[in-house]
Amino acid sequence: MFSQNDTVENVFRYEYGKIIAVLVNRFGPSHLENIEDAVQDALLKAMKVWGYKNPPDNPTAWLLRVACNGLIDTFRKNQKMKLDDPALYFDAGKDPKELLLKDGISDSQLKMIFACCHPSLSVEYQIILSLKLIGGFGNREIAKVLLKKEETVAKSFTRAKAKLKEEITTLDIPIEIGLQSRLFVVMRVIYLLFSEGYAPYSGETVVRRDICYEAIRLALLLDENRYCRHPNLNALIALMCFHVSRFDARMDQNMELVDLEHQDRSRYDGELIRIGISHLGNAGTTDRLPSKYHLEAAVSYYHCSAKTFEETDWRAILQLYNLQMDQQYSPIVQLNRIVPYLKVYGAKRAFWELRNFENSPHFTENALYHAIKAELWYQLGDKAAAGPSMEKAMALTNNVLEKKHLHKKLQQWEGPC
Repeated sequence: MFSQNDTVENVFRYEYGKIIAVLVNRFGPSHLENIEDAVQDALLKAMKVWGYKNPPDNPTAWLLRVACNGLIDTFRKNQKMKLDDPALYFDAGKDPKELLLKDGISDSQLKMIFACCHPSLSVEYQIILSLKLIGGFGNREIAKVLLKKEETVAKSFTRAKAKLKEEITTLDIPIEIGLQSRLFVVMRVIYLLFSEGYAPYSGETVVRRDICYEAIRLALLLDENRYCRHPNLNALIALMCFHVSRFDARMDQNMELVDLEHQDRSRYDGELIRIGISHLGNAGTTDRLPSKYHLEAAVSYYHCSAKTFEETDWRAILQLYNLQMDQQYSPIVQLNRIVPYLKVYGAKRAFWELRNFENSPHFTENALYHAIKAELWYQLGDKAAAGPSMEKAMALTNNVLEKKHLHKKLQQWEGPC
């Protein structure tokens, strides 16, 4: 249930994708623009109505009904549907709590992702459509994960919607070869949804659990289909389980961010770790190289399984990052790799690795880059250089809790030795 203090952004993120998927499944992709308008109008109406009284017991059902009614009004005005069309009487007379069942939401969202991943669309279009329509991502968030400019993402989304409307008439999920041909892009979409939930680009929370759990639920739904079972999918599920197992330890009793070094490992969820290990065990790749999901899952496993931070097998983790770099270069991987490199070889050599990263055109304006640079300066004993780097990291951080965490670390550095 939403509280009166929930922001428009939170409501948009939580409900937008679910309702879009249900309505597109009902009325068809050809009405996508009208559906988007109706859902946005419903969300704005909710913010006005719920500001004066308590939200309904089932906010999703309320939003769906309002959006559906608004859509029907639009169809009637534009005479796009006959008045006796059964779609106009969508769930008429039902209790609002019965309007939207969890299984129906998940199925509709999965159908929507497969529709967005239609082979007639470019991979870039597939991912942008999925993240916008299912995840409720903004252009800035998508630009961040795809390493593109915001205006490029906006133009691509407009073109992708037009092509979706032109190419696809229903959300019927293909079978066998059709499912398998889209599986890898669908998995990437689920991975990106989870990543945004686990490390939100902005806001006042360090993790959006509902997005992470939704990503896991979608992956498990895929795993139930025999045509979608694949080692990479098992590795992806393992990766997400390992990360989710550490949720409770990422925040302290004061609701402040706790970094990996200071987390209370007794708060890790052992059952989720066991589930992750089981899926990773089913992700064998005897005839192919391990995927990025395999390698990232293995990194997360080492963090989960280490009894203490000091006992972490940093050499094994560094080797996994090296394998990722060998298989497919990524500036994100190159930057994250510096952390285990620091643990293995020390600050001086790690600083030269950071200098190599600076030759890359990516991420010089990234908060993590400046936070790592500040940490290296501090460990090298140059607090005068560490301070400005940390301040730059804080300036570039859009997440409120991360900004607060970096500020707290800077204050500790500036204190007495």
